[in-house]
Amino acid sequence: MNHLLIIGYVWVEPNSSAAGSRMLQLIELFLKYNYKITFASPSIKGERAFNLASIGVKEVMVELNNSSFDVFIKKMNPDIVMFDRFLMEEQFGWRVAEHCPKALRVLDTEDLHFLRKIRHKKLKKNEICRNEDLLTSEETKREIASILRCDLSIIISAYEMKLLTDVFKIDKELLYHLPFLLHKINQDSIKNWQPFEKRKDFVFIGNFFHAPNVDTVLQLKSIWKDIRKKLPEVEIHIYGAYATQQIQQLHKPKEGFIVKGFTKNALEVVNKARVLLVPLRFGAGIKGKLTEAMMCGTPSVTTSIGAEGMHGSLPWNGFIEDDFNQFLKKTIELYTNEKLWKSFQANGVDIINSIYDKDKISQPFVDQIKKIQNNIEDHRRKNFLGNLLHHQTLQATKYMSKWIEEKNK
Repeated sequence: MNHLLIIGYVWVEPNSSAAGSRMLQLIELFLKYNYKITFASPSIKGERAFNLASIGVKEVMVELNNSSFDVFIKKMNPDIVMFDRFLMEEQFGWRVAEHCPKALRVLDTEDLHFLRKIRHKKLKKNEICRNEDLLTSEETKREIASILRCDLSIIISAYEMKLLTDVFKIDKELLYHLPFLLHKINQDSIKNWQPFEKRKDFVFIGNFFHAPNVDTVLQLKSIWKDIRKKLPEVEIHIYGAYATQQIQQLHKPKEGFIVKGFTKNALEVVNKARVLLVPLRFGAGIKGKLTEAMMCGTPSVTTSIGAEGMHGSLPWNGFIEDDFNQFLKKTIELYTNEKLWKSFQANGVDIINSIYDKDKISQPFVDQIKKIQNNIEDHRRKNFLGNLLHHQTLQATKYMSKWIEEKNK
């Protein structure tokens, strides 16, 4: 039995964020293939954290910049270590390499953080984000270095795979495209969907620790009066964990703008709505709210960044529109046109069943893990830049961490 250690940036909260849901998908995948799993994190566990012990996963608290981790990992001696986001690889990667050199090192990127951050910076300046902007950023250098230091990086978005291979020239052997792992939509699922005539209102859902979601709700607020003029009886319901005061202050029931906050069952509330609205202006990865909508048969109106890397060459389950005047018109059209709505609903079924079917995409991923494990020395030998970066980073990070540890004493 292979032993997998996952070092989590935060504890798993599948009902709070797409990142939490994604991590639980990966854990369930490895459990299905009989991996023994330990989940460790230096973060404080919140009340919404999933009870991993209930599905047979051992939970361990670890400390940053503390040699107690060295003792912990040497004793465990895992076969695979998966870092949840590059920040965890920066913190613990050198310790893993030093004390468990044979362990396969896997980076779960979640999304490319540098892409999201640089897009945000450019948006604030009202500038277009170009590939050249990505190449010179400090955030980019850190995350790309982390990808190169690992034996394999899991990339969630088809767009980000192309960006890494075409722009950054990263060897495809170091990357693996693995989108969300979802159940196929069958006829029984479709029968449980609310029909067009029984659905009402718009919905948005997202974790408000995530800056793109905050900005998206602000955009919704700015166009809501115009939507309300055309559809005076319709409301928009805003759901999401960790709603900030800024978001809570937007709650205006008389205007039909309803901030409802956290929900334990995102699929249930999205299934009741007629249309999901996501005027996303910056971000990265793929968007859980949009796949959730497809799983519920709920068409959406979003932007090119919202739908980016999510549907291949298949038609979207709604409208993709970056011009907000057109976004407004498309929103009204989709809400009121039943025939159009049903055709977009069918598009969502095609997207989920073609791209996100976990029964189809899980086995090839596990096979790739095994292939690299069986040829780890040759795999690493070919990754010269990764070896070079690992050597340099190990020395620099190691002694910085030891200095911090002594200072903390």
